[in-house]
Amino acid sequence: MQNAAHAMPPAVRLTRVLAAGSLLALIALCLAWELWLAPLRPGGSWLAIKALPLLLPLPGLLKNRLYTYRWVTLFVWLYFAEGVERALDDQGLSARLAMLEVLLTLTLFAACVAHVRLRAAHARRAAGSTN
Repeated sequence: MQNAAHAMPPAVRLTRVLAAGSLLALIALCLAWELWLAPLRPGGSWLAIKALPLLLPLPGLLKNRLYTYRWVTLFVWLYFAEGVERALDDQGLSARLAMLEVLLTLTLFAACVAHVRLRAAHARRAAGSTN
């Protein structure tokens, strides 16, 4: 029998890659932003720990757990809100990094929502073809 991940349509696989990729990029952005690129204090900021909660959904996304895709759609709004707030309040590079954070959170949200919907549709089609 074929692995369930390989039996999925290409669009489902694409949303999985987009979700995992945008999450990894968001983790890298949070670390680079607060440690090197534009930290709140010279030499780095403890605000870099904001990347730690982003590690929680990573195993679930990599293992293709549907439940993880669902709760990430709620969780990611914390980072969206921070990005919007800092994009409006910060200046220079920090404001541009905040806009990138907003873009990555929207990509992550959209990829997770699309993944859940596409997998549900795929499951309905699969159930309909066996009856």
